[in-house]
Amino acid sequence: MSFHEELEARTKQAEEILQKYLPAKEEAYQKTVMDAMHYSAMAGGKRLRPVLMKECFILFGGTGEIIEPFMAALEMIHNYSLVHDDLPAMDNDEYRRGKLTTWKVYGECMAILAGDGLLNFAFETASKAFRMVDKECGTDPAQQLKTYRAVGRSMQILSKKAGIYGMIGGETADIEAEGRNNLTEELLLFIHEHKTAALMECAMMIGAALAGASQSDIEKMERAASNIGIAFQIQDDILDITSTTEVLGKPVGSDEKNHKLTYVTLHGIEESKQQVKELSEEAVEILKSFETKNGFLVELVEQLVNREKQGKQ
Repeated sequence: MSFHEELEARTKQAEEILQKYLPAKEEAYQKTVMDAMHYSAMAGGKRLRPVLMKECFILFGGTGEIIEPFMAALEMIHNYSLVHDDLPAMDNDEYRRGKLTTWKVYGECMAILAGDGLLNFAFETASKAFRMVDKECGTDPAQQLKTYRAVGRSMQILSKKAGIYGMIGGETADIEAEGRNNLTEELLLFIHEHKTAALMECAMMIGAALAGASQSDIEKMERAASNIGIAFQIQDDILDITSTTEVLGKPVGSDEKNHKLTYVTLHGIEESKQQVKELSEEAVEILKSFETKNGFLVELVEQLVNREKQGKQ
């Protein structure tokens, strides 16, 4: 099986897990927001973060289904952030992944509620891992305690990386940087580390933590994921200039339209490409340094940060 066939299979599995954990559609007063949540979450996408989480879980010897609630939860959080990003008050985008954005289909108010719903339901979903401990560990009390602690640690990681010290903090700095003339590389790095890399770090750290990795190895995964996330964002900024709406699946040129700070605006395309290369190589070195190996994970990282268009992922 080729890499792209394996990736397609893993992406399909991640999508099935997400669909399994989304709230059931109901003919109730909250039906519209549930429909909007499903539309937002199931509108396509690479499912990159849950795939990364599962592969890091495998890298450290993880088995079983306890990883699944966190895979679904992280993808819900990622998609809620996209729903809010697309709103007129933020990026004002009408298309994402080649489809109308949630606010264009359901209206601004319902899009806000759909994002809120996905965020809240993500934590409800992740907490289901606690109820899976006995099934995963049997009657061994020491293993049960270890797994309960790993789930608790994973909940902490999820909360921090999605919150004001993670993605939301990065979004805040990004919004406040729009239209400013005194933009610095320090601010740009903060935005990339928090807005984009935080959820990559979340995915890879939780995968390692739930598999029983040591704290030092979890921290190594955080460093690798930070590099991957920053490289991914720089490449996204490059594609915003060099690609097309048809290829990318979302409007190009939106960064320039919204006067957004990007690595490309500070350093140009060629230096940006070199930075992507250096960051990805360092991340791969970290992944290859562990005693156990996951060749698919390494190739995924290499393909991810060197992508030319969304369709390949």
